[in-house]
Formats: sequence, structure tokens, C-alpha cells
Amino acid sequence: MTTTSTAGARELANPERRGDGFLHRTINVGEVRLHVAEARPEGIASDRPVPDEVPLVVFLHGFPEFWWSWRKQLRAFAEAGYWAIAPDLRGFNESEKPKGVSAYEVERLAGDVAGMLRALGRKKAIVVGHDWGAVVAWFVAQLHPEMVERLAILNVPHPLQMTRGLRRPAQLLKSWYMFFFQLPRIPERLTARNDFAFVRKTFAADGIPAEDIEHYVDAARVPGALTGAMNYYRAAIRRVVMGRVPKTIRIDVPVLVIWGDEDRYLGKEMAEPPERWVTNARVVHIPGASHWVQSVASARVNELLLGFAAERRRH
Repeated sequence: MTTTSTAGARELANPERRGDGFLHRTINVGEVRLHVAEARPEGIASDRPVPDEVPLVVFLHGFPEFWWSWRKQLRAFAEAGYWAIAPDLRGFNESEKPKGVSAYEVERLAGDVAGMLRALGRKKAIVVGHDWGAVVAWFVAQLHPEMVERLAILNVPHPLQMTRGLRRPAQLLKSWYMFFFQLPRIPERLTARNDFAFVRKTFAADGIPAEDIEHYVDAARVPGALTGAMNYYRAAIRRVVMGRVPKTIRIDVPVLVIWGDEDRYLGKEMAEPPERWVTNARVVHIPGASHWVQSVASARVNELLLGFAAERRRH
């Protein structure tokens, strides 16, 4: 039985098991330190390196979420024999929050994921992303293709489809908040006003239980977290305005797109990736599910993701 590299073993020393049942650690990924939650298969002790033959699955969250949005998937994958991890992306919750809009450009966000895999002593992982985490996942697959074994995307279009979608009035109207977030400081103040009423309303409108919403509100309260999160939008829009749109690179690894069709922010017509740039994709729609698809349709999402991950064993 082989084990992870020495560097990875050092990073994995002395994890903390919290009351939520998950292991927690902070990992130096290069530019920043990320807080990571993980679930391991039964029988793998927290003070031991995870064997290389145990496949790694990385879950990347969106806005205004944090690692906890993947708790149901972390448990399901660990029970199925996977090493499942979910970081707080830079700027969110317990991870470091570098200052400046340029610190949140997609190349750096994708670099965080690549650095995390290196720190864990792994060369490859199955990468799963939702919302902004899906944007990051698309770019990890483009910029670090050797590190992505399979790619799963939840309710976010391929970057080219998003660009095309924003040329349509209907999608522009749905994406109004992206442009509102370009203002300095005002979006943070209004989002936090009345005990984060904006965050509460956003989730409640899509059927997220009140007790779950409190976790997201607590994460939004962390000093610097709102600015860090909104800098994702600021960095993306400023690059478009300045004509520095990231280059599109073809993705050849297997891709699964899962789409909750009741998404109020992104039209389902954008779900299908462009075949020229994503050569091996499958799209599955979940009728009745909102944008927060891994939460409101967790059983179906887990079924699809586990089935997709299991296909690696047949190739």
C-alpha cells in the first residue's frame, strides 16, 4: 500500500475534528492559506496519510456560501470510499483574505486549487464546483489539466456561454447584482444591513431552511469576508472592461454538468458547454431544483456525482 508524499504528510499532521464530524485543517497553498474540511473513508485514521489508491474529490463552493454547503456530498463520498475535501475559497470564512481586487483573478483562484493538491501530495483529483466554485473549476481544468481527472459543474455555464448569455437582456436582468457589486464598499454595507437581510432573503426564496441560512450568515459576518467574496465579481468584470478576458483552452477530460432548472440567476439555456471547447460533456437537468442544487436536491446530485466518479474505474 502506497501513501502520500512526505510534503503532503507534513501538511496533514494533527487535523482537528470538530463537532460537525469533519476534519479541519489550514493548508498553505502558495499565495494564501486555505481552511479545508475533509471526510475520509472509514478506517483511515486522522493522524495518518491517506493512501494514494483512495481517490481524491475536491468540492469548491460559491457565493455567499463556504465549505459547509458541501457537507452532504462530503459524507456521501467518504461513505463510498473517497477522500472528500472542501476548502473555504480565498476571501471566504476561515481562509485568508488578501487585499486588492487583483488578488481574486481566476488564474490565482485556480492556482490555489493546484497548490492545495500539491500540498496534499496528490497529482490528480476529481474536481466539483458550484457557482463561483464552478467558475474556478472550469479554469482549473483549463490551466492545470494534468491535475483534473474528471470535472463536475453545478449550475454555472462555461465561461464562453456566460459571456454570450450576458449579451441577452433576460440574462443581464438576472445578473444585475454582478454590476451592483462593482461599487466600492456600498454593496458590503447593504448586504450586511438589517442582520444580513439580503443573504437571508436570497436563500429563503429558494427554500433553504432557516437553520441552514444561519450558517451562511455566520460565515458572511467574518471580518473581510464580504469584501473578499465581492472581489470575485469585481475582478471578473474589470478584466472584461479592460479587455483582459482569460484565454479559452480546450477541456478534454470527462465533464458532467448538473443544472437545477429553477435557477433564478442563470438561465438553463446556458447549461450546454460549447462542444468545440469541451469535447466530452454530459448535461443533466434537475427540474424543480433551484440554483442551490446540491442542497435542495442533494440525493439526486449525490447519485449523479457518485455515478460520474465511479466511471473512472471503468476506464
